[in-house]
Amino acid sequence: MRSLNRLKWLHAFEATARHGSFTGAAQELGVTPAAVGQLVRALEDWVGHPLLHRTRSGKERLTLVDEAQEALLDITQGLDKLESGLNKLRGRRARSVVVVTASQVLMMNWLMERLNRFSETHESIDLRLNVTEKLMDVSHGEADIGIRCGQGDWPGVNKTWLMDEEAVLVCSPRIVPEGKLTCGEWLATQKLIYDDTPHPGADFPSWDKVLQTVNAPEALESGLHINSTSAVILSALSGRGVAIVRYALVKKLIETGQLAQLQPDYRWPLKWSYYLVTPQQQVMRSEVNIFHDWLLQDVMSETE
Repeated sequence: MRSLNRLKWLHAFEATARHGSFTGAAQELGVTPAAVGQLVRALEDWVGHPLLHRTRSGKERLTLVDEAQEALLDITQGLDKLESGLNKLRGRRARSVVVVTASQVLMMNWLMERLNRFSETHESIDLRLNVTEKLMDVSHGEADIGIRCGQGDWPGVNKTWLMDEEAVLVCSPRIVPEGKLTCGEWLATQKLIYDDTPHPGADFPSWDKVLQTVNAPEALESGLHINSTSAVILSALSGRGVAIVRYALVKKLIETGQLAQLQPDYRWPLKWSYYLVTPQQQVMRSEVNIFHDWLLQDVMSETE
C-alpha cells in the first residue's frame, strides 16, 4: 500500500536537498521551516538513519549523506514523473488560474478594464475575482494576488509599489454652468458629498480644507454623508452634488466626460499608495508572476 505521508516526506526532503536548508525549502513549499524539518525527520525515522549532515555555519548548512545523494536522482525523477502525470490528467484543456482580489470600487472603476486587456493577450490564464476589502484573503493564501490601497504596512504579504494616489473634486457635468469649473463661489453653493469611509493615515482632505485651498466661501449647507466610496461616486454621477474622491477611481470617468473635474489645477496628494500584494509564505507561481509583471507594466506605461 502506498503512503501519502511518505510522498510528503519525499517532497520536503527533495526541496531541502536542492536548497541546502529548511528555510529555502519552506519558502518554496509555502510552509514553515519547522514543518519541513519535521517531515524530513519523519523520513529519517522511517529509513532508520540520518539523511543530512547538519552544520552550524556556511552557505548550505545541510548536506546529503552518501546514501541520500545516491537516492536523490531517483526521488527527483519520480516527483517529476508525478507532475507529468498530473498534467496529462488535465490534458490540453488545462488552464492556469489566478485568483485576484481588490475592493469593489477599485474593481469597478480601475481594474476591470485592465483584466479584460490581460485576458485578451493571455488566453491560457483564467482570472477569478475575489471582491473584498480584507487583506487576510491574501496573507492567508485565499487569493494569489491583490491590489490594495494604503500605507503599505500590512503583515503577512509581500508588496510591490504600483502608484501613488491623490484626491480631486468631481461632479456631474450636467450641474456645472459654463465657466464655473474653477469658480469657488459656485462650488460653495452646491451640495457637498462627504465620503465617511475610513481613510486611516491617508491625510484625506476635509471639505473645510478644500474650500480654503480654492479660496471658496464656507459651504451653505451640511451636505450628504455617505459611508461608501462607490456610493459617493454614484451620487456624483447622478448629479446629487460635488464629491472629493481618489483620482484613480474616477480617472476614466473624467476622461470619458461622465464626470467633470472641478478646480483641475488643484489636487490633494494622499499618504496612501496602491500596491500589488502576494502571500509572504508562498512562492509566486509562474502564471501569477506573469499577471503581476503585466499589471505593473500596464500601469507604468500610462505614466510614461
